[in-house]
Amino acid sequence: MSIDSLRRSASATVSGLPQGFWWLWLSTLVNRTGAFVLTFLSLYLTDALGHSAWFAGLVVALHGLGGVAGSPLGGALTDRWGRRPTMVTMHLAAAASAAALAFVTSAWAIATVVLLMGVAMQAVRPSINATIADMVPAHDVRRAYALNYWALNLGFAIASIGGGAAIFLGYRTLFVVDAVATTLCALIVFLRLPETRPAARTDKAGEPVVEAKVSMLTVLRDAPFRTLVLLNLFVCVVFTAPWIGLPLTMADKGLSPSSYGVVIAVNGIVIVGFQLLVNKLTDKRSPVLLLTLSSLLFALGTGATALAGSSVVAFAATVVVWTVGEMIHVPTNAAATARLAPEHARGRYQGVMGMSWAVAGFVAPIGAGAIVGGPGPNVLWAATFAIGVLAAVGYTVRLRKALDDDLDGDSDTRIGSDSDSDTHSASGSGSAVDAVLEAGPGPGVEPGEGVGDLGSAGKAPVTA
Repeated sequence: MSIDSLRRSASATVSGLPQGFWWLWLSTLVNRTGAFVLTFLSLYLTDALGHSAWFAGLVVALHGLGGVAGSPLGGALTDRWGRRPTMVTMHLAAAASAAALAFVTSAWAIATVVLLMGVAMQAVRPSINATIADMVPAHDVRRAYALNYWALNLGFAIASIGGGAAIFLGYRTLFVVDAVATTLCALIVFLRLPETRPAARTDKAGEPVVEAKVSMLTVLRDAPFRTLVLLNLFVCVVFTAPWIGLPLTMADKGLSPSSYGVVIAVNGIVIVGFQLLVNKLTDKRSPVLLLTLSSLLFALGTGATALAGSSVVAFAATVVVWTVGEMIHVPTNAAATARLAPEHARGRYQGVMGMSWAVAGFVAPIGAGAIVGGPGPNVLWAATFAIGVLAAVGYTVRLRKALDDDLDGDSDTRIGSDSDSDTHSASGSGSAVDAVLEAGPGPGVEPGEGVGDLGSAGKAPVTA
């Protein structure tokens, strides 16, 4: 591919989106460029404050637990308050938490602040995703989510490099910079981003149409969406596992921590360098096809980790495979959520979807660590391969009708429906996958995008 063709592809990828989207994109970039807290939190707790590694892991897990509560909270506020007020409030709350970490030193205070930060950081994501769905034409929504995810990872890469170079200034200085960047993000939203919550609908006589009330329980009764949430939880577990299991596996093979740093850096390099190209290649493709493909790439990439031996190149190759899956899955899943949600409940739908990321960010690190420390790394990678394949089959068998045949349908007709009939493909079901999915959303959904944040890695893949 020539330079000119690459330039044309990049231009086509970023053209045609409303100005408001680019202000939101800029706010995401600014926010993530200053995101130092999660990246350096464990080092701060152990190196600077002398806490144990166990305590550091617990605090990071509390951040994920806060996200489990923050996602539905943010979804409800997004629909009730509006998109912009929710974003501004939660960004400022996250900024206050980051600033507080620069001054509190007691174990209980640190744990409390990090928990509240997890709530605030995850609560803002439903409003961001709902805003994109509000302002961007339906045929460009997946592209917009991909671009916003690119900004998130570009900012994270800058933060990682800049934070590492500036660590000599002290951890507390980095936390203050994080607070300043998040406050600047809130100012961009407040000053430049319009409120996009859809106005109340009216009938032909001009009278307001009474919308069906939507609660979190109502959202979970939407059978196609409930299935989408459960399958995304499977994928999130697979995606989260390498951030804990990969460094432990490489250490078990005798490789140094610096080798792991090189390998995991491939994830950010590939996303920053190739997200626009992947978006161009996958544009206008079937969402079920893309979700199935991404699940298989997660399965193959993580499963192949067991075959990498002690080769750094081989480990890096596995990261490339599941990173491509990540680049396909995150914007496609966010767009699918937007398409299944009625306009007046977009925040709640995005909030429930965000729970799957937050729950995986809390549960998967614990499970991965227990498996590596027990049966061994190979069992972990065999499990992630199996879960990824299960998710791929689930997308194909259970969501083909809802996401492909009915993309132009009225999502309001599904609200509160307990029927699973519209989630089956023409080929029917009855497989082991159906037995798992018929069990409902399960414990990963019920407690209430990420990228909640993957606190263990400092990365937020959460909802695009």
